[in-house]
Amino acid sequence: MKSGILDFSSPLFVLAPLAGLTDLPFRSVVKKFGADLTVSEMISSNALVHKSKKSMKMLEKSPLENPYSVQIAGADEDIVRRAVEILNGVEGIDIIDLNCGCPVPKIVSHGSGSSLLKDLEKMGRIIGTIKSSSDKPMTSVKIRIGFNEKRPVEIAKVCEANGADFIAVHGRTRAGKFKSEVDYDAIRKIKESVSIPVIANGDITSYEKAKQVLEFTGADGVMIGRGAVGNPWIFYQLRHGADEIDPTLKRSIILEHFDQMITFYGDYGATLFRKHLHTYSKAGYAGASAFRDRVNRTSDPMLMREIIESFFDPSNLLAAKAS
Repeated sequence: MKSGILDFSSPLFVLAPLAGLTDLPFRSVVKKFGADLTVSEMISSNALVHKSKKSMKMLEKSPLENPYSVQIAGADEDIVRRAVEILNGVEGIDIIDLNCGCPVPKIVSHGSGSSLLKDLEKMGRIIGTIKSSSDKPMTSVKIRIGFNEKRPVEIAKVCEANGADFIAVHGRTRAGKFKSEVDYDAIRKIKESVSIPVIANGDITSYEKAKQVLEFTGADGVMIGRGAVGNPWIFYQLRHGADEIDPTLKRSIILEHFDQMITFYGDYGATLFRKHLHTYSKAGYAGASAFRDRVNRTSDPMLMREIIESFFDPSNLLAAKAS
């Protein structure tokens, strides 16, 4: 089934938006190595209306990001409409996605994110406002299966009735945050109850788990967030059906990520990249603790690239396995 600019005839592999992590450099890497769709970090509608420099910067996309989705959060229909009108003036955006799943107290206290799940009529009106105001090809919604109580089918049907072209479902309530067990059965019930495509999300941290979730839920794709941090090659695995990743390819992906950070942030990208290196180095390499200590004291991009090339050499991985 082809729906707008996305082809749902085979499962889609989507990178979930994660604040502070899924910036342009990271999105460009997963897009290059296998993701079908990337989504911007969540952007406040209010910040867009006030043309915050930070928010406008967050709209930038890689040339590889085609199609490209921008996720907004908002609780006021007029503010959301004005934010959409600003996005209409930005080229290269294909999808506007409404966040109805963020559990963070700061977002919920403003009536945005998963707070909308407490007032489905209002949520529906905001979805309808985006649909009617947007000149982009598609409108989507990211939901959870309830706020305190599970209402998966009811929530999904509101999205469908108000114009969502597809939905991404995180299989927890807001009360469950990120720790309760993901209810994949609820995602399956949603898929059986609506005619629009459904993307499954929540605790998909491996190639094997992604396959299991797709088979169990019947979903039209999987959305991976935290499972891709320190593990962006999961999209390569999904795209190519690969159980294992060649260490040489792994190093290439890490270096690509680093190079994109420097391109986007300048020399400061080396400092910002430390947090990613901390995660990447946990994958069984020899001398990981010393490596992390060294990069913590390195801010020169050329030197840091040399350190990365040396540490992630496949022979270092083999040494770790042999020891």
